[in-house]
Amino acid sequence: MTYFITNQLSHHHTPRIYAHSSTPQPSAGSLTHSRTMPSHRRFILSILLLLLHISPLTATPPSSNHPDLAPLLSFKSSSDVSNKLASWNNSSDPCHSSSKFYGVSCLHNRVTGLVLEGLNLHGRFDSLASLVKLRVLSLKRNRLVGPIPDLSNLTSMKLLFLSYNQISGELPPSLPSLFRLDLSHNKLEGSIPATLNRMTDLLTLRLEENQFSGSIEFLNFSNLQDFNISMNNVSGEIPASLAGFSYSVFLNNPALCGFPLLQCREPEIIAPDVASSPTSLPWTADVPGNKKPGNNGRSKISTLAIVAIIIGDVLVLTLVSLLLFCYFCRTSAEESTNEKKNVQQVEKTVYPIPTATSFEKGRMVFFDGARRFELEDLLRASAEMLGKGGLGTAYKAVLDDGYVVAVKRLKEVVTGGKREFDQQMEVLGSLRHPNVVSLKAYYFAKDEKLLVYDFMTNGNLFWLLHGNRGPGRTPLDWSTRLKIAAGAAKGLAFIHTSVKLIHGNIKSTNILLDKSFNACVSDCGLSSFAPPTAALRSAGYRAPELSSSNNRKPTQKSDIYSFGVLLIELLSGKCPSMVDISGILDLPRWVQSVAREEWTAEVFDLELMRYKDIEEEMVQLMNIALSCTSGAVDKRPTMDHVVKMIDDVDGTGEMSPGNESFDLDYNSPSVIEP
Repeated sequence: MTYFITNQLSHHHTPRIYAHSSTPQPSAGSLTHSRTMPSHRRFILSILLLLLHISPLTATPPSSNHPDLAPLLSFKSSSDVSNKLASWNNSSDPCHSSSKFYGVSCLHNRVTGLVLEGLNLHGRFDSLASLVKLRVLSLKRNRLVGPIPDLSNLTSMKLLFLSYNQISGELPPSLPSLFRLDLSHNKLEGSIPATLNRMTDLLTLRLEENQFSGSIEFLNFSNLQDFNISMNNVSGEIPASLAGFSYSVFLNNPALCGFPLLQCREPEIIAPDVASSPTSLPWTADVPGNKKPGNNGRSKISTLAIVAIIIGDVLVLTLVSLLLFCYFCRTSAEESTNEKKNVQQVEKTVYPIPTATSFEKGRMVFFDGARRFELEDLLRASAEMLGKGGLGTAYKAVLDDGYVVAVKRLKEVVTGGKREFDQQMEVLGSLRHPNVVSLKAYYFAKDEKLLVYDFMTNGNLFWLLHGNRGPGRTPLDWSTRLKIAAGAAKGLAFIHTSVKLIHGNIKSTNILLDKSFNACVSDCGLSSFAPPTAALRSAGYRAPELSSSNNRKPTQKSDIYSFGVLLIELLSGKCPSMVDISGILDLPRWVQSVAREEWTAEVFDLELMRYKDIEEEMVQLMNIALSCTSGAVDKRPTMDHVVKMIDDVDGTGEMSPGNESFDLDYNSPSVIEP
């Protein structure tokens, strides 16, 4: 049998060996072939050529030139004692789909996520500090040692999870600006650096079961949701920014005090030694010669004076008590009589609706023939104030039969008279759509105007997004936000298309939510009654063409601009009425300045970081918002088109289960890649 080697290379550049039972025919790929050469010489030459190629056949193929390969392989060689990272080798690309490394996630061909949990990894992890594009690092439940390396160059890092290891040393003063930091169950020591306060977006800080010491009074985090520093040696008073957490997160720190633990004690004043001596009583300390009390007449005088004072006090207190008793008995009798006379007129309101004297010249007008209550029923109802706006105050009113309505008391309104007001109310009362709040009735008088609506049990979008951003807050999940966006869009499209109206005041406080979190647009058409000052309160939503100088009236296109701002608010969690250095925060301009070249996590609400597979959906919705907020009026889409675009956004982002995936629990990372 004759052997020869072809010069045809595979995609791995590895020479191939072919065996033939007969003499091979001439071919372009044969390096040695001659019919005139003796067979034994051909055989010897083939053996020599085979030996020359043994080295390329058995050697490792050339390694990849990927910029993150070397740090990964260095970490594997020093830490992977159990060979759990067998897929990591120097012949593969860590980001290529066909040879992707275990626990590694990439973006734009750079390693951005490294999740290696419970793999019995040993040693240090300093080499991973060279992964400059890393956003997520989770090495929890391993056996890593040594101090935390300098991670200051990892400016993109947002999530760092190193819990349940044997990491020691002090906490580095220069960590990246993280969203979540979990260093619990290690051997870290020393004081907590004040530079942690630079992490203004920090949501999670877990430091329990370490050996930290020193004070934590300087810690101040406005967005912190998950915190624990129990089982350490920190001391001093708990700062106000952390006092909202439960006492369990501070336990087993003997020198720590303040709410919710025991109150810190005031410094004790130690009396002089002479006062603490059994033979030096208070009234003899200043007497020369240390005379006994029996030899001084002042002792008897003092005793008589004390007795006289006590007797006088008792007589005075007795006399005052008798006078007060008589007074309160008479007052109580008068109040009891008045209560019997006025029991039917008692107001039960927490934030009262105005009294009946204001309504003597008006009447209630109902729509759809549903006259379920009268004006007197509203006046007797238990009322709770829901909020104040540019047009007046809104109340939740519970009638005697348990029926609940929302009552808006208009105060700062400009109307042309009762006829104009009635005509506008007739139009608004005819609006019936699942995503528009229904006007049930209204009342008009010279000094009082009431609007009665269906009550929405889940309040408004503003409070769901911005209310209680501290501990104990229930975040607004992604699917609900997308549902709200779609519902509000359908409601505004109905107002624009079916009834040809202009809303004029689209903002998050005017998007109400029912018990199923269906969005309903409220305050439709009331902008025509608004005074000039009301426009200033909605400046963050107002279209640029409606500047205060030109006095132009709202249009459907300006409604669409306001709706675009609302979508950005829903995605970013930022309030358009926030004030920055330049004044009212211009959300569309802010988004464009942050994401000049590509989307980053900075644009989106931190509470959305816990969901996976929603990046594309969020970017789609943000692009819709930016098209709505175009500076060119004619380039803004219609609301019908906006509804179709939002419906095309999938909205199936789920909470991340599993070990390699990202989940809701603080122990596992979650990330939104740009």
